[in-house]
Amino acid sequence: MAQRPFQILEPLPSLPAQGPRVDRTPPESRARRRLRACRECDWVVALPPLRPGEKADCPRCGHTLASRHHRPAQRSMALALSALLALAMALSFPFISFSVGGVGNRIELSQTATTLIGFHQPVVAGAVILTIIVLPAVYLLGVIWLQLGLLRDAPLPASRAIARSLTALNPWMMADVFIIGALVSLIKVAGMAQIELGISFWAFCVFALLLLFTTQSIDADWMWFSLAGEPRAPEGTRTGEPAAPQGLAGCTTCGLVNRLAPGGRGRCRRCGESLRSRLPHSLQRTWALLAAAAVMYVPANVYPIMTTTSLGHTSPSTIIGGVVELIQMGSWPVAAVIFVASVIVPVGKLVALSWLCLVVSRSSELNAAARTRLYRLTEFIGRWSMIDVFVVAILVALIRAGSLMSITPGPAALAFGAVVVITMLAAMTFDPRLIWDSPLPRRGSDRDPQGTPG
Repeated sequence: MAQRPFQILEPLPSLPAQGPRVDRTPPESRARRRLRACRECDWVVALPPLRPGEKADCPRCGHTLASRHHRPAQRSMALALSALLALAMALSFPFISFSVGGVGNRIELSQTATTLIGFHQPVVAGAVILTIIVLPAVYLLGVIWLQLGLLRDAPLPASRAIARSLTALNPWMMADVFIIGALVSLIKVAGMAQIELGISFWAFCVFALLLLFTTQSIDADWMWFSLAGEPRAPEGTRTGEPAAPQGLAGCTTCGLVNRLAPGGRGRCRRCGESLRSRLPHSLQRTWALLAAAAVMYVPANVYPIMTTTSLGHTSPSTIIGGVVELIQMGSWPVAAVIFVASVIVPVGKLVALSWLCLVVSRSSELNAAARTRLYRLTEFIGRWSMIDVFVVAILVALIRAGSLMSITPGPAALAFGAVVVITMLAAMTFDPRLIWDSPLPRRGSDRDPQGTPG
């Protein structure tokens, strides 16, 4: 997409408030010099004017600060309504059916979670139903609520609280990961039974795509400007410098630059989000979560993740055992996907985040950009490790033919699900702005090594 260099915008007169919000000119043409502090490197910049299809990236680390979309309210509304309709269809028709030796079974989408409860796996069942149905539905309803208010030029009640929640929900929606898990499940049983895909399967594929398009269509910068305007930047704010030394902090929710209290804390004037110059005790929390994930990774690989019964013969299968079995079946691509998602990604996240925590005090601008890119990668790939958990959920619900053929979940399913969630939380608690704080303040100064008040 076309990008424009950053420039200092001169104050422009505000236009009269008339006409619906969605037809007004972009925020840049109505607000005076809109400043942002990058959430990844803390650099203070002034947003340039943006046309639809353009974005503004941080000149220091490359993080996208704002993206402008054409008719953002109408676009998000249409996509969200379409996604909800596709989800309703996915929940109303059969998902997958199988038959072997004259015995078969047909399941609906919701049974991929509810069946696990019967095998004493309520936590795993809750994680599955939340990530593929509940949280996406809540997110889509929130988008519709927000955009409906903006289209009416009158934000509906609780719009700011809902807008704040959208960012928090985004990482935990895994409909696209579930589709990959379903495909892996089909390949695993295709050679043993006859598989038939129902209307629900194709509807859910459409839903996953529409949900992805909906999240990408949200123009957060425009949305927050339409909801609450753009308060002026604090007096004396200097661009081209980090925000923390100036006593400022950029809101991670709406992006507004705010002045912090002398204690290093504050609250966003626009959205009400709690602000800190750096996440408190970021490294300690990240280390603790990484240690917990490493501990849980041991039973996740030692114990079976599922047990297969075929013609009365029971065969437990670990994560690595499942990869080996796929290789023996000749499904090299699927085996590679499972190996990467279930072995390489979790171990890679543990190693990468541990390394970032170790070297953060020795960062400099020469290597900070590369380390920030590594952090972005670890944050992005973490959710894809849920593929194995979804494979277990689908197979347990689908393959239920008694002693002829059946699959039950193993104790490793819960342990591995915990590893995925904990490593995602570890990435969230790590503050990438610490990478750019070089040299770090000493303990005798006003702030501790993590930039939190001393």
